[in-house]
Amino acid sequence: MISVNDFRTGLTIMIDGQLYRVMDFQHVKPGKGAAFVRSKLRNLRNGNVTEKTFRAGEKVEKAQIDNRKMQYLYAQGDSHVFMDMESYEQTELSSVQIEEELKYLLENMEVYIQSYQGEMLGVELPNTVVLEVKETEPGIKGDTASGGSKPAVLETGLVVQVPFFVNEGDKLVINTSDGSYVSRA
Repeated sequence: MISVNDFRTGLTIMIDGQLYRVMDFQHVKPGKGAAFVRSKLRNLRNGNVTEKTFRAGEKVEKAQIDNRKMQYLYAQGDSHVFMDMESYEQTELSSVQIEEELKYLLENMEVYIQSYQGEMLGVELPNTVVLEVKETEPGIKGDTASGGSKPAVLETGLVVQVPFFVNEGDKLVINTSDGSYVSRA
């Protein structure tokens, strides 16, 4: 068991038989009344995001998640095939399980597959990925680095706001937690 006062982003907990990952949390100490913790939780089985409030000091069960390093091989219909880097064993995950992560996945990318008691839950991406710009408006001479942004379509189909100087064919570093542009690669 773990106290809600010890919440941190990325922690996996069990509530009423469901697995949740803490996406965001905030300790609130109102002037009148007891302190509480407001949290944003993602259900690891179906991907739904819910907001839940806990009393300060309340206990929840911590879930032990196993991470295995695997390589993303290819998409086959509605499923995606991953290979264990040590045993060469292949595992399939459905598009529904990794819907958000698909925006950042490229073939041959190394990721961690998360499982709980043998049940495959999803993919843990690296903090940043390098993706190529497939479509964007051309940069205009005189545009500055701090002058604004324009949309760019990346090779995985993800649309990101980028500075005006970014052109088609550029490789960009993208933050996987919020899908934002970091820098050119």
